[in-house]
Amino acid sequence: MLPLSAFPEASRSNLVGVLADIDDTLSTDGRITAPAYAALERLHTAGLKVVPVTGRPAGWCDHIARMWPVDAVVGENGAFHMRYDARARKLRTRFVASPDERRAQRERLTAIAATILREVPGCALASDQLYRASDLAVDYCEDVPPLAPERVAQIVALMRAEGLTAKVSSIHVNGWFGSHDKLSTTRLLFADAFGLELDAVRERFVFIGDSPNDAPMFGYFPYSVAVANVRRFGAALDAPPKYVTAQESGAGFVELADFLLQPR
Repeated sequence: MLPLSAFPEASRSNLVGVLADIDDTLSTDGRITAPAYAALERLHTAGLKVVPVTGRPAGWCDHIARMWPVDAVVGENGAFHMRYDARARKLRTRFVASPDERRAQRERLTAIAATILREVPGCALASDQLYRASDLAVDYCEDVPPLAPERVAQIVALMRAEGLTAKVSSIHVNGWFGSHDKLSTTRLLFADAFGLELDAVRERFVFIGDSPNDAPMFGYFPYSVAVANVRRFGAALDAPPKYVTAQESGAGFVELADFLLQPR
């Protein structure tokens, strides 16, 4: 991973958008600080497309799409994308799975959750599970004492044994049915909302994240960035980012925003 100062000057001035994880990338210790939110707004006001790409639930993403200074949001690790159409005064949502598929999947996820809670002492359902439409989120350090790495690995193994795709974020282990991820649904969003083929414009967007569930984005975008706390995951990253900030979490996001807006 190179320092942010190694980011090519010509590429920086050619950028048209920023995609960002939320937890421990925009947030710091579970909260969005005023400087981080202001940085988000400064990027949007400068004319850059701004899209959070998160593991957080549909209920949160409804609020984010409507209320935050963003162009759209990808949620539940790619289960859907949302954007608020201000002209029509309508929230536009596209799920990867059909309503019938999601209904059947939720029943199975409930049973899988019971098994995990029984087999892995100390974990819990994420506090935002109630607001999820498509995935199962198991808390290993957000509202519970941090679990040992082998316990986190056990949660992943139990999910995968049930046929789930399982990914570790900085706070949860997320599991879902299907092959979608943050990257695949970002592709759908660009086609649906922006009329763009992501492959054709990926060199004009930056992605910033912090954890293993961001690996598809780190590997795909030539200008992928991580906040400094990504180093905690070490070899657990399937694909490391190209650049890393000096600061952690929300301060690292502010650092990136300042860096990108400097030539503008």
